[in-house]
Amino acid sequence: MATAVLAATAVAAPLLVAAPASAAAHQGGLHLGFIQYDSPGRDTGSNSSRNAEWVNIHNNTRGAIQLKGYKLKDNTGFTYTFGSYKIGAGKTVKVRTGKGTNASGVRYWGQGSYVWNNTSDKARLLKPSGTQIDSCSWTTRDHGTKNCH
Repeated sequence: MATAVLAATAVAAPLLVAAPASAAAHQGGLHLGFIQYDSPGRDTGSNSSRNAEWVNIHNNTRGAIQLKGYKLKDNTGFTYTFGSYKIGAGKTVKVRTGKGTNASGVRYWGQGSYVWNNTSDKARLLKPSGTQIDSCSWTTRDHGTKNCH
């Protein structure tokens, strides 16, 4: 019986080690969440239409993270750089393309034009050091929205 228990443990042990590692890859740190890259309705170019284009960034850690210096970039080089903003544990911040007044849970890029390409583009989240920590791309088959995680 001891041999059977040891054999079962030997088989199960690698599975137990592998599961947390793969779970951590999907659950740890900051990541891009839901993206509305094509504002609903006609693209009128108005500020309200630009603000209907947005990216959610989610903090999936157990502690707050200071985002000062973190960057959100698209394929053509448009870059939003966070000022001093602390995102709480388990919280999401929405970065809207247009102009507005920053508040808890929402930041405004302040762009006078659309950032995200409707046919295909890629959002990148970068640490202040420039290291990419997440990315998410889309094409027209995504119909204006993309759930990145």
